[in-house]
Amino acid sequence: MCDFPFFSLVCTGEIFELKAELNSDKKEKKKEAVKKVIASMTVGKDVSALFPDVVNCMQTDNLELKKLVYLYLMNYAKSQPDMAIMAVNTFVKDCEDPNPLIRALAVRTMGCIRVDKITEYLCEPLRKCLKDEDPYVRKTAAVCVAKLHDINAQLVEDQGFLDTLKDLISDSNPMVVANAVAALSEIAESHPNSNLLDLNPQTINKLLTALNECTEWGQIFILDCLANYTPRDDRESQSICERVTPRLSHANSAVVLSAVKVLMKFMEMLPKDLDYYGTLLKKLAPPLVTLLSAEPELQYVALRNINLIVQRRPEILKHEMKVFFVKYNDPIYVKLEKLDIMIRLASQANIAQVLAELKEYATEVDVDFVRKAVRAIGRCAIKVEQSAERCVSTLLDLIQTKVNYVVQEAIVVIKDIFRKYPNKYESVIATLCENLDSLDEPEARAAMIWIVGEYAERIDNADELLESFLEGFHDESTQVQLQLLTAIVKLFLKKPTETQELVQQVLSLATQDSDNPDLRDRGYIYWRLLSTDPVAAKEVVLAEKPLISEETDLIEPTLLEELICHIGTLASVYHKPPSAFVEGSRGVQHKRLPGSAGSADSPDTGSAAGVSEAPPAVIPSQGDLLGDLLNLDLTPPTTSGPPPAPSSGMQMGAMDLLGGGLDSLVGLLHLGGDLGGSPAMGAGFGAPPTAMPASFPPPVSGGLDDLFDLGGSVGMPMGAYSPPKSIWLPAMKAKGLEISGTFARRAGVIQMEMTLTNKAMSIMTDFAIQFNRNSFGLAPAGPLQVLTPVGPNQSIEVALPLSTVGPVMKMEPLTNLQVAVKNNIDVFYFSSQYPISMLFVEDGKMERQVFLATWKDIPNDNEAQFQIKDCHLNSDAASSKLQGSNVFTIAKRTVEGQDMLYQSMKLTNGIWVLAELRVQAGNPNYTVSTVS
Repeated sequence: MCDFPFFSLVCTGEIFELKAELNSDKKEKKKEAVKKVIASMTVGKDVSALFPDVVNCMQTDNLELKKLVYLYLMNYAKSQPDMAIMAVNTFVKDCEDPNPLIRALAVRTMGCIRVDKITEYLCEPLRKCLKDEDPYVRKTAAVCVAKLHDINAQLVEDQGFLDTLKDLISDSNPMVVANAVAALSEIAESHPNSNLLDLNPQTINKLLTALNECTEWGQIFILDCLANYTPRDDRESQSICERVTPRLSHANSAVVLSAVKVLMKFMEMLPKDLDYYGTLLKKLAPPLVTLLSAEPELQYVALRNINLIVQRRPEILKHEMKVFFVKYNDPIYVKLEKLDIMIRLASQANIAQVLAELKEYATEVDVDFVRKAVRAIGRCAIKVEQSAERCVSTLLDLIQTKVNYVVQEAIVVIKDIFRKYPNKYESVIATLCENLDSLDEPEARAAMIWIVGEYAERIDNADELLESFLEGFHDESTQVQLQLLTAIVKLFLKKPTETQELVQQVLSLATQDSDNPDLRDRGYIYWRLLSTDPVAAKEVVLAEKPLISEETDLIEPTLLEELICHIGTLASVYHKPPSAFVEGSRGVQHKRLPGSAGSADSPDTGSAAGVSEAPPAVIPSQGDLLGDLLNLDLTPPTTSGPPPAPSSGMQMGAMDLLGGGLDSLVGLLHLGGDLGGSPAMGAGFGAPPTAMPASFPPPVSGGLDDLFDLGGSVGMPMGAYSPPKSIWLPAMKAKGLEISGTFARRAGVIQMEMTLTNKAMSIMTDFAIQFNRNSFGLAPAGPLQVLTPVGPNQSIEVALPLSTVGPVMKMEPLTNLQVAVKNNIDVFYFSSQYPISMLFVEDGKMERQVFLATWKDIPNDNEAQFQIKDCHLNSDAASSKLQGSNVFTIAKRTVEGQDMLYQSMKLTNGIWVLAELRVQAGNPNYTVSTVS
């Protein structure tokens, strides 16, 4: 409180008075002035004008004053880099001060001043501090290396600071070891392939020795480092576990969670029949239970971590069910998390206790909590078969309470119980039907409709019940409409004579009066099935359904392994890998538990071992933007050679395709068009790609410029221009599949060159591809050759040869290509635009006499003219480069110092394009005239 008067300066703003006080000969007055400056800075006032005066105050023996000046320096050095150099000499001097506190203060401030100009001056003082006799200075210098590496990584490597940091791991002081580990870990995260932390048994032993003596945060750094080590065998794993176990009793919850992370990882290598394995399981439970006695916020973090641990090793807490019983004063977020863990721990031994608790929770006043409790009862029935009858009885008791939201949740979970145990508890249907009128939530209505449709033969008035829903069909949600459609079709197949009018009514509503594509598609499918083959319809609609799994909400195993390796971090709270929420996380590595790398022989892997040579056909959903794909023959083409030449019929229809001759093509060749690159899906025509590799700058104009290789020499000097790859299908829109690609013309064959990247957690196989009809008849000339499964975080390069004999339909824009890609997960759609230069064929050089006659015969109205800017090639170089993309120079003449190139090109569909290119020496702008 004694410094409060300093903050009154904000109102007065006496900068000049402060300047005089800072230059005073009296030390006390000078110190008071610096305090006032810091106070102003703290409340957001700009006092950077006083920078030289404050820096002059650095030359003092007073530690308090020096700290204040250093604080000011850290704040303003970046905005005053030239002035900050004045402080370098003082830093160097302070790093040799007899007082270790001042030496440490100087090196700490050096690390915080993020100014490139002065970093090189600080290398020598930092080197001395790293080898200082005082451990406090050494530990501070270790952290400074990490900060300096963030500013200038090359400088740190050149100066040998990384080697010095590695040496500090063997330091005698545990805090120096901890800080060295923290600094190396920080640097290693941004350079994952650098292998800075070369962990070996000797290093691990040093870290474990330091673990017992350093501070709590030092222990966390060391434990996190240990978690990245993979022991050689189970004996070493047991030895490390024995030395880490005492950390479980630490008062700091972060230390406890870091120790749990290490133990969870190393337990993977211990044989389960080992006595120590059972002992370790027992030792892990008490610290986790203790974490639940902390504040609600810490409880929540602990519960999120325990949720992961229970999914991996439920035996750790199987005897601790009571700890997770909800207290009346728990916040809702703690209650819901405890509820989830209770279900995961539910077993035949404790199910009676759990059900009694859940039934009690269902009478609470918190609606969200009650809903979750009712759902939890249903999950218990599915998980523990012996308890199913008791769970159903409990749910019926809750339905009798007639509390609306309780009844609705109960009906939703009873539907799942019917799916799990068919033909076992159908006697309760009558009770459910009594509450039909009270249902107003879409999920509950859909569940009830499913029950009526599934067991229509057991419900006498099933048709009346479903007809009551049909009256307000258009007001229902999509979920209810889809369920109602299926239920009535089921009813018709079971009682055809009584419900013919009802099924016609619902099919008419779904197909003719609805604008929902999903509903319309399902309606058409049912209609066609029923009208063509009722027997097949019965086999499809009334087929025996697979039982639902015991746990539908378990985290996927590979993701769970990664999250276990991140216990005690944000990833374990979000239940997402770091790469999902850390932007620009180049250093984020996917971690796996030891011993599990070889256990990835999942069913997916087995099925992917023999990928079929002819992938299954792509069947897109109707109503999609690419719904026209339904009209295509979706079996892959059998030809695998180069595409055949276009037929004469194609040439005859070419003019009709393009409307008024080549107007559309000419418009495309204009600067607004895009010969240079394929915009990513969703980009406007002519827009640059939304994602482009860092090594390629974006095209200058996107027009013919790219054929002259203005985009940074991407194309080969004498070959056809090929734009850089851009992202066509982002992973977030394709369940983890990312497709980037480009188009190229190689040896007369058009190729679609793609990179398929799997950013999901499961293996991808069975790839197939299909194109929609397009302007130039582009179609795959063979199947998509992905012969090996694509694992998580793997990429594969694929070159798909294209033919030009596919179905033709004019697109807008002209070079738009709509694509469907299928794999074992789903069918995905995207569109891309190919450079029209890919369509220029190799025999596009016209005879001179034919060229002259054709040029004269074409009316002037068919001519289009436009500019190509900033092209610094002479006419010969331009001609040579264009010839690489099959734009042939027929003749050249020079008029008044201007070169005029007459050129021809021929498209794959037989259309000829003639052009005149004017090149003025010294003028970087070309004029192009095209006729057709």
